[in-house]
Amino acid sequence: MSSLRPLFPLLTTAGVLLAGNGLQGTLITLRGSAEGFSASVIGLAGAGYYLGFIIGCWMTPWLLRTSGHIRAFAAMAAIAACASLAMVLVIDPFFWFLMRLVTGICFASLFANVESWINAQVTNSTRARTLAIYRFVDLGAVTASQYLLPVFGVGGFEIFAVMTMLIILSTVPVSLADRSNPAPPAPFSFSPKRLWMVSPLASAGAITVGLTTASFRSVGPLYAEDLGMQVADIASFMSAGIIGGIVLQYPLGYLSDIISRRSVLLMATSGSTICGLFMVWFAGSSVALNLIGIFLWGAFTLPLYSLSAAHANDKAEAGEYVQIASGLMFFWAIGASIGPLLSAVLVDWLGASAFFAFICAMHGAFVVYTIVRIIRGEADDPDRGRFAGLLRTSPIFARMAAQSVNRPENSAADPQTKAEENDPPRGQDKAENSG
Repeated sequence: MSSLRPLFPLLTTAGVLLAGNGLQGTLITLRGSAEGFSASVIGLAGAGYYLGFIIGCWMTPWLLRTSGHIRAFAAMAAIAACASLAMVLVIDPFFWFLMRLVTGICFASLFANVESWINAQVTNSTRARTLAIYRFVDLGAVTASQYLLPVFGVGGFEIFAVMTMLIILSTVPVSLADRSNPAPPAPFSFSPKRLWMVSPLASAGAITVGLTTASFRSVGPLYAEDLGMQVADIASFMSAGIIGGIVLQYPLGYLSDIISRRSVLLMATSGSTICGLFMVWFAGSSVALNLIGIFLWGAFTLPLYSLSAAHANDKAEAGEYVQIASGLMFFWAIGASIGPLLSAVLVDWLGASAFFAFICAMHGAFVVYTIVRIIRGEADDPDRGRFAGLLRTSPIFARMAAQSVNRPENSAADPQTKAEENDPPRGQDKAENSG
């Protein structure tokens, strides 16, 4: 544990930042509904965030090179805080879309900043533990933030102030911890076409997860509100889906390490489809049944991204891990940009029940495509690597996972990874910055 102590400020920063981000997604949906915005307008605001996220992912290496980690983090946090607070000052759909676009750019940069900083501080002996801790920080922070909504309500200024305070406070630990400024990450190799050639199934999986999980984050609160749930129940509904996502992450991952990954992908997305059908046909307006259904849906759905990444990397050539990670995030973000708007339009037209009908249709289509790939595809790679649970926060997290679960016979397949492993941890170089 003493070896991880220097990471506490960064993990604290990540927790506070993730709490602010997790709170914002649910709050904007509920406040937009309270202001009389249609489901389509709320979905458009959600799509704006993910469009901004695409931009933020690819501008981060340049930003860190020109400004350094501390200055870049402070700048992006300040802009994200201002954009978040501005939404309560100007209640306008188009303005909210622009502000969500800005916060998407900022949060993508902030997550990549923190994760590249953590990656520079850890060694191979602590990398896997750090990844596990980071995932639990993410789960705990996002879940806890949902329960700020019933405490402060969604109708006033106070909850926006709390959200803004969380974003600003995330700058404190990294600003006061020390003055080390790790070397910026290498530019991400980016080729969606190459990823599709390596694994059409993994690419389709990333798009499907983007379509459905982003819809859950952006339109899910609206679905729960339309069923008559109170704010506290909506917070529990969102939290149940998030917590469910961790339950089967590693059991399904372990299973995919010993049997066909395609079969496990089929199992998981079939489970998602069945849970969606349960929500459409049986859950009705029952709070208890909806909590059970969304918990099980999250358990089957959230591991799909990591399973897709594992399958793609089994098929990739040496040195393509970061390129695969970047391509997967791109496909996920494309789906995430479309999903909230499309599902919100359907809710506007057909009512709340259309939300999970949309989710069932997306996962059902992926079930069919997976079966086709199983019938037509070649055998799984017998020398495949181990499963790693991934967050969709930045390609940096995927690089950290690559360094912790590299194949034994190819432990330095990624040239950038090899360079990082051969050098001393960059956080120990103490490159001084006036920060």
